[in-house]
Amino acid sequence: MKRSSFVEGTFIATLAIVLTKILGMLYVIPFYAMVGIQGSALYAYAYNIYIIFLDISSAGLPIAISKIINEYNTLGMMDAKVRAYRIGKSVMAFLAVAIFILLMCFAPQIAKLLLGDLSGGNTIRDVALAIRCVSFAILIVPFLSVIKGYLQGHNVINVSSYSQVIEQVVRVSIILGGTYLILNVFKGTVTQAICLSVFGAFISGLVAYLFIRFMIHKDGKELSINKKYEKDNVSNKEIVKKIFTYAVPFIIINIVSSCYNFVDMTLLLRTMNYLNLETSDIEFVTSAVTTWAPKINMIITSVAMGMSTSLIPTMVTAYTLKNWTEVNNKFNQALQILIFISLPMTIGISLLSMAVWSVFYGYNVYGSYILALNVFTGLFINIYMTTSSALQGLNKFKTVYLSTIVGFVSNALLDVPIMLLYNKIGIPPFLGAVTASIIGYSLSIIIALISLKKDCKLAYGSTLKVLGKMIVPTLAMILVVILLNTLIPINYASKLSCIVNIAIIAVVGAIVYIGISWKMGIVESVLGKRMVNKFLKKLTFGKVSI
Repeated sequence: MKRSSFVEGTFIATLAIVLTKILGMLYVIPFYAMVGIQGSALYAYAYNIYIIFLDISSAGLPIAISKIINEYNTLGMMDAKVRAYRIGKSVMAFLAVAIFILLMCFAPQIAKLLLGDLSGGNTIRDVALAIRCVSFAILIVPFLSVIKGYLQGHNVINVSSYSQVIEQVVRVSIILGGTYLILNVFKGTVTQAICLSVFGAFISGLVAYLFIRFMIHKDGKELSINKKYEKDNVSNKEIVKKIFTYAVPFIIINIVSSCYNFVDMTLLLRTMNYLNLETSDIEFVTSAVTTWAPKINMIITSVAMGMSTSLIPTMVTAYTLKNWTEVNNKFNQALQILIFISLPMTIGISLLSMAVWSVFYGYNVYGSYILALNVFTGLFINIYMTTSSALQGLNKFKTVYLSTIVGFVSNALLDVPIMLLYNKIGIPPFLGAVTASIIGYSLSIIIALISLKKDCKLAYGSTLKVLGKMIVPTLAMILVVILLNTLIPINYASKLSCIVNIAIIAVVGAIVYIGISWKMGIVESVLGKRMVNKFLKKLTFGKVSI
């Protein structure tokens, strides 16, 4: 199979993730219309619980496996590499089964903890049933993650990326097709439709897992899991210790990240209930903050996911060889690509939040307010994920714990006070939860950057220089977007009108941003002359290069 360079691997992974996230964004338009506010809230309850327990069972091991595989592969320890994968899979099997049983047995208690005294909407029985249906995915998705980690450890990004697209296509097909059939053909309930939708995660994960196994078997060479190698002097005990040493920080980071949503959901439900909002409004703003606005944000957060996929094995290789110049260059390049791509997208979605929300979920003032601020959470999550990946790649686990826990605790402590403050001064109180999340992620990023500079001697001069240059194209884009949004008439009740408005403004804004960035040399500085030439030659069939 083809190995990928850092920038190429980043773009392959990012492109695949962007495609999956686009599918993940677009399906919510018909899905939300079919199941309504109460059904979408039920989906949010089950899905957020699933993500937390999925992180417990699989968040750390895949990236740990990727890191260990890359390390052993770099050192030529092929037997240890294969044994690491098998041991990781065995650990995963134990965790997956244990968590599946836990969710099946204690779903009613989890539902009660989540809903509290809220009444008039989804019942504890409905939420418990949805949690039980989604728990089946725990039996397959963790194994899918581990085998992806095995491939990424070899810098084979393409097969792993293809599997993500396949998984998402199958999942979206089940969600939309199943929901339509249950509601319109079999005349079932919204709860039944939601249960089938969340169960789709199991079926899609199984299809993607079988695809990867087929591709590895087809390769039949270095990547073969069943190939016999000469035994080396690395013991299984040493491998197990290394797996858990590498995995624990990732587990903590992902669990805490998922708990941001869980804490926000729980505190929003209780605080909005305390402020005497209608139950329908409470369920709407809660699901909007924790699930539906983040669905739109996925196009932004996918950049960091693709970046991390390629950044970690690349930095591990450089760290293993003690090539500190390469470590510094790769981290700064990752930050520059990340910010260059995600910052204009974030600002654009925020400025067009009313039209964007109307396209996905229908016109709603609360929804547009939430999206306008929540989209910046996606930007901060991007930077947080990249800095955390760098810390983990360099074995700075104590800093990972510190930055992650400080950010999460700050968010949890600030949620209610900021919501009550906003309510008192006339700002929609539910925006307080979003503000608290942004503050939490900001603190985590600051701690991580300080540690990387102090302990690893990383310098951010090149990144700060690029950021300084980006001010000009970013301000120009903002002015153009605001001007066009003012001049172009729009009917927010019409999805077609909103789509046309977004398309025109987004294209013009992108042309202005990229055009000025190109003239100022920012594009070449961020991506590198070689990669820019590669793209130009492909777009112009080899006729243009720089």
